[in-house]
Amino acid sequence: MQKAWFYEEYGPKEALKQGDFPVPTPLHNQLLVQVRAAALNPIDFKRRQRPIFPSDFPVVPGCDMAGIVVGKGGGVTKFDIGDEVYGNIQDFNSGEKLKQLGTLAEFIVVEESLVAKKPKNLSFEEAASLPLAVQTAIEGFKTAGFKEGQTVFVVGGAGGVGSLVVQLAKHLYGASHVVATTSTPKVEFVKSLGADEVVDYTKTRYEDIEEKYDFLYGTIGDCKNSFVVAKDDAPMVDITWPPSHPRAVYSSLTVSGDNLEKLRPYLESGKLKAVIDPTGPHAFGDVIEAFRYLETGRARGKVVVSPFPSHHFPSSIPSEGKNINVTSEMVPQKLCSVFTGL
Repeated sequence: MQKAWFYEEYGPKEALKQGDFPVPTPLHNQLLVQVRAAALNPIDFKRRQRPIFPSDFPVVPGCDMAGIVVGKGGGVTKFDIGDEVYGNIQDFNSGEKLKQLGTLAEFIVVEESLVAKKPKNLSFEEAASLPLAVQTAIEGFKTAGFKEGQTVFVVGGAGGVGSLVVQLAKHLYGASHVVATTSTPKVEFVKSLGADEVVDYTKTRYEDIEEKYDFLYGTIGDCKNSFVVAKDDAPMVDITWPPSHPRAVYSSLTVSGDNLEKLRPYLESGKLKAVIDPTGPHAFGDVIEAFRYLETGRARGKVVVSPFPSHHFPSSIPSEGKNINVTSEMVPQKLCSVFTGL
């Protein structure tokens, strides 16, 4: 058995409960991973609040994790028992239902194609903070067809995605000038990420900015106001749905372990840094408080959950294709069909 957070109906953060669940079974091409750290994302609480993705209950929230491979199904070729891995386990591009067993559990199953080996210089907490946010950040540049030497204006440079957009623009995509918005307390922080100029939105209006930019990257759904800083023919990307301006194009993400692996040189060289909100990491028992903080929209970087309850391997690791017999009264009957890698 393992500890996990879950909800059985849509609702506020108080709908979350902590309980005992069976350890899942890795199926073909899947890994069984002992989670050492997980990161929270807005999609986690939006999915809990309303049915934006079809799903059966109960749902264990969470997309991002870093941990240790403790079991694997048939067909796995890239990873061995004991490997330290990280990734976004929810494949939003598959066309199938999202996993009911997310990353706020001690043990999860994930397709090997969705994870990468953890860079050795990163802690589990740092690695867990990256996958969904950096995959989202990269997709925006691809959607815009961004070219080296262009200028970029980032709306929301201190958040989980925005903090990575600023770094990627400067150190990976070769932007000639990077400007980002944030509030007064976070100005120096955003400068430290590599922004050439930081606009304090509490003191400066978009209309007061004279220069126009080659690319407007919106991370907070404010393109309806910020569009005035973009050149007339400039691409505008919005990572929130629906985009708030007719010219803005919605950009999602491509979930891929290979994409994470391509970032290894930038992470190991320090050109790309994980950004964890200074209030964390939040303990596993404080998940509701961690969601409360995330939902304020004031996080600086990513909200991370760590440590997890146990650092021991399960006494017996389920093998591929075998069902788990659950008899504990603490586990709802409908869970019996959930934790078999589906």
